[in-house]
Amino acid sequence: MSERTPAMPTDSPPNGFLWGAATSAYQIEGSPLADGAGPSIWHRFAHTPGRVLNDDTGDIACDHYSRWREDVALMASLGLNAYRFSVAWARILPEGTGRVNQAGLDFYRHLVDALLEQGIEPMLTLYHWDLPEALDARGGWASDASPGWFADYAQILYRALGDRVRLWITLNEPWVITAGGYLYGDLAPGHCNPRESAIVAHNLLRAHAAASASGRAEGIERIGLAVNLEPQDPASDSPEDQDAAARRDAFINRWFLDPVFFGRYPAQMQTIFGTDWPDFSASELDALRAPPDFVGVNYYSRSVVRADPTAQPVGARRVRQDTRPHTAMDWEVHPQGLTDILVWIQGRYGNPPVYITENGAAFEDPQPVAGRLRDRERLAYLRSHLRAASRALRRGVDLRGYFAWSLLDNFEWSYGYAKRFGLVRVDPVDRQRLIKDSGRFYRDAIRRYGGGRQHGDPTAAK
Repeated sequence: MSERTPAMPTDSPPNGFLWGAATSAYQIEGSPLADGAGPSIWHRFAHTPGRVLNDDTGDIACDHYSRWREDVALMASLGLNAYRFSVAWARILPEGTGRVNQAGLDFYRHLVDALLEQGIEPMLTLYHWDLPEALDARGGWASDASPGWFADYAQILYRALGDRVRLWITLNEPWVITAGGYLYGDLAPGHCNPRESAIVAHNLLRAHAAASASGRAEGIERIGLAVNLEPQDPASDSPEDQDAAARRDAFINRWFLDPVFFGRYPAQMQTIFGTDWPDFSASELDALRAPPDFVGVNYYSRSVVRADPTAQPVGARRVRQDTRPHTAMDWEVHPQGLTDILVWIQGRYGNPPVYITENGAAFEDPQPVAGRLRDRERLAYLRSHLRAASRALRRGVDLRGYFAWSLLDNFEWSYGYAKRFGLVRVDPVDRQRLIKDSGRFYRDAIRRYGGGRQHGDPTAAK
């Protein structure tokens, strides 16, 4: 397909559809200890030699903490009518609890005001992996007190910004927090303990419920949960591969959604964790039932799965599809999986409102030539996935917005700056911004199908 092929060849999305981009605090802000902020677990993790590729850190990142005005203007030039960002907990509460750091709160207050002045809807994520180091020293997410810490932190932000922010997300990708941080140990805080990871997952779900209740008490009406999802397709028709795919589906897709909608964990979790799975009471499980007002879907790829008893704890392993294109993360490019996972949510959870809160791809970008960066692979990825979203809309999915990951090339966690997801290039030396061809394509798609940047009504002419 040529670059001029329409992104969404069917009818335009409904009025009020949000066209956005997403970021997270530690990945873009830089200046992590500025103006009284406390250190986070990611600040410590990145400064531990050998934890991050090339020993990169988020000390500068995209320098968004200093350049936020420039970045809001950049969003406006792209035609975005929404922006998803996260708040660094330790900017607000340097010790995790107690004293509020007004300078940190003011940073996000000014950002929200600037977004609204440009007609850009803020979608605020309370937690995107950067727990205050002071709370990690008190047990972190494994502590029984952690849901209360989180609810208190959330209440501060609800009271400060609830009159201007309509869309709130409690947690970003609790599965990654749990698996990466506490089961496999390749993300902060770097633990490898199956029993602890099961407790952390439970506390994260308790934290979502507690922060949701705190928000209701403050009059917040739209509180969501963002989860990473991927279809789990068996590699063959064998019963072993079918069962392996079902276990991985429970482990990745249902572990954090079944409890909030149904008040129970998938039955396979006991099989996966064995004696490391805690014995939760009926009342403990029922307390997890806190259906979100919307589900945020972070989709990048699918998995083709075969049984493998050595791949613990699930007993399943991904099979690389060598004939298919892959991103720089070695993830298969599979846009149909986005349609499939949205339709799956529709059928399993009663068609709740959904936002695609992350979707994008890392590729090896060429160098800019004459002020232009031709990232054809990312452009094609973006177009094919917008078309996949369109197919879901036609099938009746209550899809209300799409947020490209990411607005900017950023600090990509344990990969440092080696993987680039941005619609906008950030020069690694001087941090100058340059809209890539994928960003231009997205801008043109918004103009064609969104019709402007009016707050809450992207179909209105600008």
